[in-house]
Amino acid sequence: MEASARQSIFPSCTIIEMLRCFFLLAIATSLFAQTKRNLKLEDVHLQKTVSDPQVSPDGQWVAYTVSTIDREADKSDTDVWMTKWDGTARLRLTTSKESENRPRWSPDNQWLAFLSSRAGKDDGAQVWMLNRQGGEAVQLTKIDGGVTDYSWSPDSKRLALVVAPKDEDKKKEGEKEKTVKPLVIDRYRFKNDNGGYLTKKPNRIYLFDIAAKKSELLTNEEFEERSPVWSPDGSQIAFVAERSSKESNKDLWQLLVVESKAGGSVRQLTSGFGIRGANSNVAWSQDGKTLYYLQGREPKFSAYDRTKLAAIPAAGGSPRILTSNLDRSVSSVRVLPGEDLSVLVTDDMLTYPVRVPKAGGSVKKMLDAKALVSAVSMGESHMAALVSTDDKPSEIFALEDGKLRELTSHNSEWLAQINLGESRKISFNNKSGNEVHGLLTLPPDYKAGQKIPFLLRIHGGPNGQDSHSFQFERHLLAANGYAVLAVNYRGSSGRDEAFQTAIFADWGNKEVEDLLAGVDHVVALGIADPARLGIGGWSYGAILTNYTIARDGRFKAGISGAGSSLQISLFGSDQYIEQYELEVGAPWKAKDLWMKLSYPFFEVEKIKTPTLFLGGEKDFNVPIIGGEQMYQALKTTGVETQLIIYPGEHHGIAKPSYVEDRLKRYLDWYSKYLH
Repeated sequence: MEASARQSIFPSCTIIEMLRCFFLLAIATSLFAQTKRNLKLEDVHLQKTVSDPQVSPDGQWVAYTVSTIDREADKSDTDVWMTKWDGTARLRLTTSKESENRPRWSPDNQWLAFLSSRAGKDDGAQVWMLNRQGGEAVQLTKIDGGVTDYSWSPDSKRLALVVAPKDEDKKKEGEKEKTVKPLVIDRYRFKNDNGGYLTKKPNRIYLFDIAAKKSELLTNEEFEERSPVWSPDGSQIAFVAERSSKESNKDLWQLLVVESKAGGSVRQLTSGFGIRGANSNVAWSQDGKTLYYLQGREPKFSAYDRTKLAAIPAAGGSPRILTSNLDRSVSSVRVLPGEDLSVLVTDDMLTYPVRVPKAGGSVKKMLDAKALVSAVSMGESHMAALVSTDDKPSEIFALEDGKLRELTSHNSEWLAQINLGESRKISFNNKSGNEVHGLLTLPPDYKAGQKIPFLLRIHGGPNGQDSHSFQFERHLLAANGYAVLAVNYRGSSGRDEAFQTAIFADWGNKEVEDLLAGVDHVVALGIADPARLGIGGWSYGAILTNYTIARDGRFKAGISGAGSSLQISLFGSDQYIEQYELEVGAPWKAKDLWMKLSYPFFEVEKIKTPTLFLGGEKDFNVPIIGGEQMYQALKTTGVETQLIIYPGEHHGIAKPSYVEDRLKRYLDWYSKYLH
């Protein structure tokens, strides 16, 4: 291939002619480099989202998904791809107009399954299979309600399906409108973003016989069930279930094991606050005697959780913490050859895999890179990882001997046209003397010594972190001439436990101190123009935006998306009832604290920053009422403001045209007040 490529460029060159050709090629390359451009708003539709790597059992292929934007249909479309382990071939496996996701190899290496609603949205997502020998995908399941997750049995003859209950009230395509029945609510936490009001029956696990195409309910107990994982010999299935009653005030998830037959005997392995979250992944030891899982903290710290890797006998017994010496949160447990384990560690703007001895103890880094590893997969001693860096969206890499080898490059052609600004880690002290870290992104054409407009963009959570990963929004703002600062304030993950839990029941205090210290630092560096400071964020980032502009009048423009300030009004109207009860207390028992946490609303007359409020109409995470109240308050006090509501959208804005609209409004609002 290389030889033929050279011949096409230099068809019949002598030595002199070849030198001339090289000279012309160098000029052409230089001209091409000069034609690179800054990132534009329309580029948001060009970025491809690569995710979910799955190494085949023989280690020769990696299946994964790629999401692209269909602008005409105004939706995202996800397809299944695979790449050869040696990098010599890459194939797109699905092309339908409906998305396909969750590709999973059969253990016998003969089939690649995936989920799709391509047969009809009324049927929900079903399992489809592709034969490794070739041919079209065939539909395997036709389950009422649809399948949300699945797992292969070790002998490749059965599947464990997580089945969503059928919505009897849902209007089918082409059916006339009918009166929807009243919602009957009798549980403590009764709403969830995207899921809406929690009135439906819970998800259940079914066993599906592939040859007979027959499904049977796995357990007789009606609890929410998720994440089934087969034991190595196929005799048992571990899964996660919400074991709290409808009347319980705690959302507790537990690890259970059941015989792999309909109505099999169930035993609950964990108790108390159990495991971390509904989607916590579980892994069996190779001998089937031990289960590894992620253990969280007590429920009152749910917003500041620090998961640890735990092991528990499959027959029952006491758990052992394997990462007790690691003061960082872990995720994505995998069993390695030889029975050691790997987990992903969230650590100060990075996420990377580490090796954990099966007996516990000191962990060992498996990768040392300025990057974010968000997923890993194992097959035949090969490890694939999903990796993003400051200047590159996530792609699939082979992880070999501590080094990365790129397997996919779906965004390379697009990025080759783009000039991106530098992103650098900065450190500074707040007024209390604590060291705080941030990520500063500069415009592509920034020259040292320039004072330029500045934006403080605040991440949500608070249990999250700004990391060395590609963020389109950050680079777009920088491309429009702004210095963009992201601060990992106290409450963020990636630092020690004391740092993360410092804001417990004390919102809008220490975080604001850290954020303002970051602004002061970039002003002192001579980069941020103190007369042109902007601020903004989404979710908890918007909540902190409101807190900050109520404390400091320097900001000339603010953007608050899916936020709130009158916190007491969210009690019973959002999905965080357990956190409110356990961290803050009921409003009638903790009136003064609720008032304190709502200070941006009650002290709204201190706010002079023109602020844009945005949110999704159907957001049950931070309901749109939070933005509406602050918009109304600023309107009342005469501060310039505007409210944008995205119809039908939830907490995360998903419709591509709305995603572009939101970014354009960011640019227009900041430009109006900062340029």
